[in-house]
Amino acid sequence: MGQEINLLENYPKAKRDVTLRGQEKTESDRSIARQFDKDFFDGDRKHGYGGFSYHPRFWTPVIPSFISHYNLTSTSKILDVGCAKGFMLYDFEKQLPGSILKGIDISSYAIENAIESMTPHVHVANATNLPFEKDSFDLVISINTVHNLEKNELKKALLEIERVSHGNSFITVDAYHNEEEKKLMDAWNLTAKTIMHVDEWKAFFKEIGYTGDYYWFIP
Repeated sequence: MGQEINLLENYPKAKRDVTLRGQEKTESDRSIARQFDKDFFDGDRKHGYGGFSYHPRFWTPVIPSFISHYNLTSTSKILDVGCAKGFMLYDFEKQLPGSILKGIDISSYAIENAIESMTPHVHVANATNLPFEKDSFDLVISINTVHNLEKNELKKALLEIERVSHGNSFITVDAYHNEEEKKLMDAWNLTAKTIMHVDEWKAFFKEIGYTGDYYWFIP
C-alpha cells in the first residue's frame, strides 16, 4: 500500500461554517448536487460550488508538490479522474509543457464547459470503467471524487486506477479521525456516498489491493 501524504498542503484553505451548512442542506439539495450538472457547478451555492471558475491561486501552488514527489517531467503521462472543468490539468500543462494530459469526469456539463485549452484532453467517462489501456499513465490523480460512489463501485474505481497507473497514484477522500470530525463531515457532506474513519479507509485499501498514495478531506 502507498503512503498517507498531504500533497494538497499548499491548496488555499477556505473558511467554512460547517454547522450552518449542515443546518441548511436538505436531502433534495444533495440529490440535485449528485447529478453533477449545471446546478452543482454553476448554480445556487446550496447545490454545490455556486460558480466554478478557474483561478491560478488554487492549483498553481499545488502542482510543484506533485512534480517533486513523483519526479514528473515534460514526458510524463498524467490522468485526472474527476477532472471537472480541467483546471488542475491546465496548471499541469503550464508547469510541465509537453506532458501528456488526460482527464475524465462523469459530468457532461463539466466537460462541455472545460477550460478551452483542455477540451481536447478531457472526456465524459465513469471512474469504474476508465477508457485507457493498462499501465497507460505515470501518475493517476483523483481528488475528492471516488468517495461519491457506493462502496462496491468505489472498489471498482480504485482497481481501475490501479490498472491504468504505471505505479503512481494519489487520491483524496472524505474521512474522519473521531466522532467530532464525523459530525462535521456529516454536516458538510453534499455528494459523498462513502465516508469512513481513516483506519477503515486504510483497511479497505489493503483489502482490495489499492497500492497508491492517499490523503483525507476533513472540513
